[in-house]
Amino acid sequence: MAENTESRTVKADDDLKRQIAELKRELGNLRAAIAERAQDVIGGAEGLYDSAAEQASRAAQAVRTQAGVVRDNPGTVSSAFVIGGIVGLLLGLALRTSEPPSRRWYERH
Repeated sequence: MAENTESRTVKADDDLKRQIAELKRELGNLRAAIAERAQDVIGGAEGLYDSAAEQASRAAQAVRTQAGVVRDNPGTVSSAFVIGGIVGLLLGLALRTSEPPSRRWYERH
Protein backbone atom coordinates (compact mmCIF):
# COMPACT_ATOMS: atom_id res chain seq x y z
CA MET A 1 0.00 0.00 0.00
CA ALA A 2 2.88 2.36 0.81
CA GLU A 3 4.33 1.73 -2.66
CA ASN A 4 0.98 2.54 -4.24
CA THR A 5 0.72 5.83 -2.36
CA GLU A 6 4.34 6.69 -3.15
CA SER A 7 3.86 5.96 -6.87
CA ARG A 8 0.76 8.16 -6.91
CA THR A 9 2.72 10.96 -5.27
CA VAL A 10 5.55 10.59 -7.80
CA LYS A 11 3.04 10.50 -10.64
CA ALA A 12 1.28 13.61 -9.29
CA ASP A 13 4.66 15.38 -8.99
CA ASP A 14 5.53 14.43 -12.57
CA ASP A 15 2.14 15.67 -13.80
CA LEU A 16 2.60 18.92 -11.91
CA LYS A 17 6.11 19.41 -13.35
CA ARG A 18 4.81 18.73 -16.87
CA GLN A 19 1.98 21.23 -16.42
CA ILE A 20 4.40 23.85 -15.09
CA ALA A 21 6.71 23.30 -18.06
CA GLU A 22 3.75 23.61 -20.45
CA LEU A 23 2.61 26.83 -18.78
CA LYS A 24 6.14 28.24 -19.05
CA ARG A 25 6.16 27.47 -22.80
CA GLU A 26 2.77 29.14 -23.23
CA LEU A 27 3.95 32.15 -21.25
CA GLY A 28 7.01 32.41 -23.50
CA ASN A 29 4.79 32.25 -26.60
CA LEU A 30 2.54 34.98 -25.17
CA ARG A 31 5.53 37.18 -24.43
CA ALA A 32 6.77 36.74 -28.00
CA ALA A 33 3.32 37.58 -29.41
CA ILE A 34 3.04 40.69 -27.23
CA ALA A 35 6.53 41.82 -28.26
CA GLU A 36 5.63 41.38 -31.93
CA ARG A 37 2.42 43.37 -31.52
CA ALA A 38 4.27 46.10 -29.64
CA GLN A 39 6.75 46.40 -32.51
CA ASP A 40 3.87 46.71 -34.99
CA VAL A 41 2.26 49.46 -32.90
CA ILE A 42 5.55 51.30 -32.50
CA GLY A 43 6.17 51.10 -36.24
CA GLY A 44 2.72 52.51 -36.96
CA ALA A 45 3.21 55.33 -34.46
CA GLU A 46 6.55 56.22 -36.01
CA GLY A 47 4.89 56.38 -39.42
CA LEU A 48 2.20 58.72 -38.10
CA TYR A 49 4.79 60.93 -36.44
CA ASP A 50 6.87 61.13 -39.61
CA SER A 51 3.79 62.02 -41.65
CA ALA A 52 2.69 64.70 -39.17
CA ALA A 53 6.20 66.16 -39.04
CA GLU A 54 6.34 66.33 -42.83
CA GLN A 55 2.95 68.06 -43.04
CA ALA A 56 3.96 70.54 -40.32
CA SER A 57 7.14 71.30 -42.24
CA ARG A 58 5.15 71.97 -45.42
CA ALA A 59 2.70 74.21 -43.54
CA ALA A 60 5.56 76.19 -41.98
CA GLN A 61 7.12 76.65 -45.42
CA ALA A 62 3.79 77.89 -46.81
CA VAL A 63 3.46 80.40 -43.97
CA ARG A 64 7.01 81.62 -44.58
CA THR A 65 6.22 82.05 -48.28
CA GLN A 66 3.05 84.01 -47.54
CA ALA A 67 4.89 86.15 -44.99
CA GLY A 68 7.48 86.93 -47.64
CA VAL A 69 4.75 88.02 -50.08
CA VAL A 70 3.21 90.29 -47.44
CA ARG A 71 6.61 91.70 -46.54
CA ASP A 72 7.49 92.33 -50.19
CA ASN A 73 4.10 93.86 -51.13
CA PRO A 74 2.62 95.66 -48.10
CA GLY A 75 0.63 98.08 -50.26
CA THR A 76 -1.11 95.31 -52.16
CA VAL A 77 -2.06 93.46 -49.00
CA SER A 78 -3.35 96.56 -47.22
CA SER A 79 -5.32 97.54 -50.34
CA ALA A 80 -6.91 94.10 -50.42
CA PHE A 81 -7.98 94.46 -46.78
CA VAL A 82 -9.40 97.94 -47.38
CA ILE A 83 -11.35 96.76 -50.44
CA GLY A 84 -12.64 93.78 -48.44
CA GLY A 85 -13.79 96.11 -45.66
CA ILE A 86 -15.58 98.41 -48.11
CA VAL A 87 -17.33 95.46 -49.80
CA GLY A 88 -18.42 94.16 -46.38
CA LEU A 89 -19.76 97.57 -45.38
CA LEU A 90 -21.69 97.91 -48.65
CA LEU A 91 -23.17 94.41 -48.26
CA GLY A 92 -24.19 95.20 -44.70
CA LEU A 93 -25.90 98.41 -45.78
CA ALA A 94 -27.68 96.65 -48.65
CA LEU A 95 -28.93 93.77 -46.53
CA ARG A 96 -30.12 95.70 -43.49
CA THR A 97 -33.83 95.94 -42.83
CA SER A 98 -35.68 99.16 -43.56
CA GLU A 99 -37.96 99.09 -40.50
CA PRO A 100 -36.71 100.74 -37.32
CA PRO A 101 -35.52 98.31 -34.66
CA SER A 102 -37.83 97.63 -31.73
CA ARG A 103 -36.92 99.28 -28.48
CA ARG A 104 -37.69 96.24 -26.37
CA TRP A 105 -35.79 93.01 -26.81
CA TYR A 106 -38.88 90.84 -26.32
CA GLU A 107 -40.72 92.57 -29.16
CA ARG A 108 -38.02 91.66 -31.66
CA HIS A 109 -39.03 88.00 -31.91
